Amino acid sequence: MPVDWATLRQHANRQFDLLTRLQCLGAGMTDDALQWRVSSGRWVRMRAGVFLTKPGRVDWHVTATADLLGCLSGAPAADAAFCGRSAHYLWGLERKPPVITEVVVPYERAVASGPRLKVRRSVRWEDLVHDTAYPWRTTLPATLLDVAAQGSATDALATVARAVQKELVSVGQLRAELAARQGHRHSRVLGPALADVGDGAQSGAEVLYVRDVERAHGLPAATRQAPSDRGARRYHDNEYTQFGLIVEVDGRLGHEQWQDRVKDGRRDRQLLSTARATTRVFWADVAVMPCETAADIGAVLRARGWRGRLRRCRRSGCSVPAG
Repeated sequence: MPVDWATLRQHANRQFDLLTRLQCLGAGMTDDALQWRVSSGRWVRMRAGVFLTKPGRVDWHVTATADLLGCLSGAPAADAAFCGRSAHYLWGLERKPPVITEVVVPYERAVASGPRLKVRRSVRWEDLVHDTAYPWRTTLPATLLDVAAQGSATDALATVARAVQKELVSVGQLRAELAARQGHRHSRVLGPALADVGDGAQSGAEVLYVRDVERAHGLPAATRQAPSDRGARRYHDNEYTQFGLIVEVDGRLGHEQWQDRVKDGRRDRQLLSTARATTRVFWADVAVMPCETAADIGAVLRARGWRGRLRRCRRSGCSVPAG
């Protein structure tokens, strides 16, 4: 029968100029015809059963999609998908493509990993993979929690907080995905923290401030992301409105460059004319010395009228005095 080139072009257009052996045979080609196209240099064999129809393309999408196509069984429904940092990159949350291609398959399938290919199996499948996004990949909530499991607890907090504040995913979706998993490396941290992320905390450092500095030591609850129109409009990380105190957390988002710090300093000075003082805490303050930071903030609040009392947290050696 004649070769259905129109169908093959549709496949290739969708698959970054790649075709699989099963697609070619289904369109009427023979193995001899495939071999001729490879031996003549018209096509390049990228993986076993995967061919590049436009030799010369070597970008990440081509090589990674070749890995993905090589993992598919050829069944009518997809049974392999990008996950982890590969899916993270496809969702636009990574600037650089990952070196290792990460793919997930249903648990009943056995697919070998390779030098730059990591394949894992999952007992979940129907709700793990996005219905329409191609190349096939895990859903955004599943992708975020996969990536969050690869780093420290602080990195995990920063990963989910950034996605929520960009309105790419909701706290509810992340909670549902966390509950659907049999276990997560940082579930003890992420579970309680998601409520704080939904309330406006924008980075891992900000979540640590709310959890380990403010709440753990009995400080009053600040307003998160309170707006200010003094100078250029901006939002403050934590504002204790009753006491005229703003606490900014210099974490990873928006505070990396020197010019950002200069702008922040000028905004702090502008607010002083409104009787709203600003103080700043940094990563070491919230991640390494939360008890000392709580004592400092408590002292400032007391000087501005707070009548509450600090309490010791559960950390061994908490520097806040008992009672």
